[in-house]
This record gives sequence, C-alpha cells and structure tokens, in this order.
Amino acid sequence: MDGGVRGRPAAAEFDPYYGRYIDRVFAPDILAALRNQRAEIASFISELDPTIADHRYAPGKWTIRQVLNHVCDTERIFGARALSVARGERQPLPGFDENAYADMSAADRRALAALGRELDQLRGATIEMFEAFEEDAWGRIGNANGSPVSVRAIAWILAGHADHHLNVLRDRYLEVDE
Repeated sequence: MDGGVRGRPAAAEFDPYYGRYIDRVFAPDILAALRNQRAEIASFISELDPTIADHRYAPGKWTIRQVLNHVCDTERIFGARALSVARGERQPLPGFDENAYADMSAADRRALAALGRELDQLRGATIEMFEAFEEDAWGRIGNANGSPVSVRAIAWILAGHADHHLNVLRDRYLEVDE
C-alpha cells in the first residue's frame, strides 16, 4: 500500500476479482477521485438523450437505465459494507446477485434524470461517510461475499466500478458509427 491510510490498498485487502476496478483508479487521493467522479457522472447523465434510455447494445444486456440503477445499487451495498467494516462488524456480509437486482429494480420505469439525482445523492453520502471515518477505520478488514475486504479497498472499488460502467456506456451503448 502507498499513499497513507487512504492510499491504494494492498492485494491482501480485497478479493482479486476487484483488482480490475481498483486498477482503473489512477488518482493518489481516493476522496478527491470520488468527488471528481461525482461531477463527471452528473455531467454524463445530464447529457444523455432520454429517448435512448431503453437502449441495449445487445440482446439480453441491460438497458442504459438498468446500468445506472446498478451503479446506484452498488454504491448503496458497498457503502453499507464500508460502514459495517469501519464499525468493526465481525459477521460475514452477504454478496448480491446483480442480475436479480436489475430484474427486480423497475429501473426501466424511471427517468434518467431521477437516476442521475439518486446517484449524485448516493455518491455525496458515500463521500461524507468516507470523510468521517477515523484514520484507523480505513485499514480495518472485514468479510464480504466470502472474502476479506478493507474500508480502503471499498473506496477504491467504488471509484473503479463507476468508472468501468461509465466507459461501458460510452463504448458499447453510445458508440457512434462514422
């Protein structure tokens, strides 16, 4: 780990699966990265044409609304994990089936603007929560979805996860044929 208590997490602090998200974050200050990303997400969603909200880039893939709702769900679930671990929870925290959540979300009946507001508010609350954690909380390790995870790693995972889905939306949903 480098960069102090909020620096990039060590490999022992998260399941290797999440390395693909952590590796997407290049900022040395994860709180600044989360703040900057909040503005980027808000701008991106505000520029989406509502007429394409139900677009899927391939059969069986989520709609744009479902992708945004998934990012909201993940922000909530991983935020709750961070809070639990920061507070010393010893019980294993459950995983979640993202496809089942998407199927049950009714996201496709929601306006893009509403999803954008929700995600903005969630990210704001996430940032406030991480800012309030004492330094020693950042290194605490709990168990989520059967694997160890630190509070620090969760912050990095959240930033990388949102970045991943923004790029999927840009590259697969909004690609322009020239």
